[in-house]
Amino acid sequence: MPDTDPNEIRLTGENSFIRLHAEEGGPQLTRVSHWRILYSPAGEGHVLFIQSDITGDDVRIFSDNPAMTRWLQGEIESLLYPAFADESLPIVPATFSRSGDSRSWWTESVDANGARIELNWSDFAQPFMLTLAAGSVPNRPHGVYSCFIPARAARITLNGRAAAGRPFPQQRGDKVSSTACLALSETWTRP
Repeated sequence: MPDTDPNEIRLTGENSFIRLHAEEGGPQLTRVSHWRILYSPAGEGHVLFIQSDITGDDVRIFSDNPAMTRWLQGEIESLLYPAFADESLPIVPATFSRSGDSRSWWTESVDANGARIELNWSDFAQPFMLTLAAGSVPNRPHGVYSCFIPARAARITLNGRAAAGRPFPQQRGDKVSSTACLALSETWTRP
């Protein structure tokens, strides 16, 4: 393996997520993608994409950098979850904060004009590195490297109202993961 990756870095930061279900293998009730971007061509910042019963199943977008959010929608979310890539959706200005640690519990808080969203991860499993080389997934030019810390428990609230469902185990290669993970030190590349 060479000392350096020859591909272009598109972003680096974090992309923690929560996907809640009523039962294992059942339909997704809530999907949350939380980005803390430290480097991208459109600058740094935060964005939260959420679709849940607590949003009336509507997609909502909260961010402190709208230009970065639109870039992320076109560059990455269009490949991951097209509902989050709809650039006609409004971006709600928000502030972001974090508490906890990666050994016991982690909370991301989003505050925006009358809305407080809290994302909580806990009961962590063993971390592992996700490594997908650029071009290794059909129809996706990007590579991604990320430290996944699977959570066996997760909760999402909007103004104190909790989203329905819970996370379930999910296999990632030879590792047991979860539908709720902290995804730290995440870097996306492309040829």
